[in-house]
Amino acid sequence: MAKPKRKVIITCAVTGAIHTPSMSPHLPVTPDEIAEAGIAAAEAGAAIIHLHARDPDTGRPTQDPKVFEKFLPRIKQSSKAVINITTGGSPHMTVEERMRPAAVFKPEVASMNMGSMNFGLYPMLDRFSDFTHDWERAHLENSRDLVFKNTFNDIETILRVGNDNGTRFEFECYDISHLYNLAHFVDRGLARTPLFIQSVFGLLGGIGAHPEDLMHMKRTADRLFGDSYRWSILGAGRNQIPLASMGAAQGANVRVGLEDSLWIAPGELAKSNADQVSKMRQVLEGLSLDIATPDEARAMLDLKGGDQVGF
Repeated sequence: MAKPKRKVIITCAVTGAIHTPSMSPHLPVTPDEIAEAGIAAAEAGAAIIHLHARDPDTGRPTQDPKVFEKFLPRIKQSSKAVINITTGGSPHMTVEERMRPAAVFKPEVASMNMGSMNFGLYPMLDRFSDFTHDWERAHLENSRDLVFKNTFNDIETILRVGNDNGTRFEFECYDISHLYNLAHFVDRGLARTPLFIQSVFGLLGGIGAHPEDLMHMKRTADRLFGDSYRWSILGAGRNQIPLASMGAAQGANVRVGLEDSLWIAPGELAKSNADQVSKMRQVLEGLSLDIATPDEARAMLDLKGGDQVGF
């Protein structure tokens, strides 16, 4: 009997705090744009849609639930995708601000940064010179002296709120130490298995994007968590497709989207999140891997179901 093909979960990070609106005309900013981008990504094959929000007037990242409520119901009503709400928000926000939408809307999945880190975005100033909003240049320049604060107390606070709401987590691990932080919370019974570990590569301040870095992350996660985790790969910028492809060949799920990379090919901006999902899907199918549906992703990650959320 032929062995069934492995199912791969595609997560699409539609818009986020890493990139400023001026860097790409295709980055969704308004609630309408975010809703349309999320629905299109789901139609292209993304089982999970990871969402931040922007102030529609200034383009600044916001965690105001009133902005999220303008696009969350639309995406839910127009697709079967699992909706994943950020608790990262922006490094400039307090943890209380960052967790507001996940606390209010009780999603199936929320993101969780697993440690404090330097978060250097300023190299983007060498590649971009024209900005629409006054805050954008300062946002990048100030990252020379920016620590993204995620203390043990911060992590515990978000975990307890999510656990009380039945929300599972996408544990974003930017370095090896973040895996050990996660193991600490597993030992304390606050992080529940199966863990969904998003290994993040290529951001200045975290682990690099060399294939050996990917293997080091996998070896460490295998040793700490055995078969009690589901692995996923996030490569920032030009690393997005190459690292996701390497990871998928070794058993990982994948994450793409304009939050993580503005590009579809060297020197070519992606015109949409759906374009990146489609390109990743071609790679996966070329590896004879099946794309997980939203309901298959729910089963793989032991999620509570889309009918149990607060929107």
